[in-house]
Amino acid sequence: MSSGERKTGIEQDSRGKVCEKDEFVVLQKRDLERLTTEVMQLREFLPKVLNRGFFTMLQKSCEGELMKDKKQEEQEHLKQDCEHFRAQLETAQADCQRERESRVQTFFTVAGQTLESFVKSLDGDGRPGQQDLSSDENQFVLALAGVITNIAAAACGRDFLASSSPVLLDTMMQLLEELKPGVCARLKVLILMFLYNISISVKGLKYISESPGLIPLLWSLLQDPDSGVCLHTLRLLQSIVLDEGLLPTVASELHKTLPLARVRELAASAHPSLRKVASEMLEDLGASVSQW
Repeated sequence: MSSGERKTGIEQDSRGKVCEKDEFVVLQKRDLERLTTEVMQLREFLPKVLNRGFFTMLQKSCEGELMKDKKQEEQEHLKQDCEHFRAQLETAQADCQRERESRVQTFFTVAGQTLESFVKSLDGDGRPGQQDLSSDENQFVLALAGVITNIAAAACGRDFLASSSPVLLDTMMQLLEELKPGVCARLKVLILMFLYNISISVKGLKYISESPGLIPLLWSLLQDPDSGVCLHTLRLLQSIVLDEGLLPTVASELHKTLPLARVRELAASAHPSLRKVASEMLEDLGASVSQW
């Protein structure tokens, strides 16, 4: 045995008690030489590897890890702040929207009352009592009707009106009934445009088509001497007729009271747009009648 390695063994003494005992283990000479060579190599190369640059790099690496952790922590805080601010923004937007709807509803109420008061102020012939049609009041009424019509032209506007302003819809249809033929044509046109815009909404079309006096009102408006009134009446009628979900009762009333003679007369009008829409209306009604 050229050399050895001490190892702790276990034995039992004369009294039967187990105790530890130092022993030697036999190693091959070549294994010892190999181990000695490896130790010498480590002593030689380890200082070259574990030099100042290595420890500097190791320190920087540790600092980088710490910086990374710190940045991640900062990003997490920023993310939480963003979520907090987003929640505050959404709450503020919701409050603003509710406030806007409260004010819009008030505006629609006042607008409907103003238009209704104007129509009631007309004399027995359906003309403004002792007022010129170009007066400031009449121009204001037309401008007000135009604003309502433009609001209904936007998807969000007509959806809100169809869902939240049934009183205004009833008022507008009532005003059309009260205005006599040949009177306040511009106001009639604006109201018809408003109802057409509302009819683009599913809820709006359902509400309009369920109005009990709708069909007689449309037939009456088709007799108006103003081509613009007839044109926009036909457009509103088209919107109702082309709806696949048209109520059977409405479809039946259209079929029974359909003024085909008047529509054919309008299809021969010198007014290009009126002639075009009336011709399309005859085609649409013909298809509808065949389905009924």
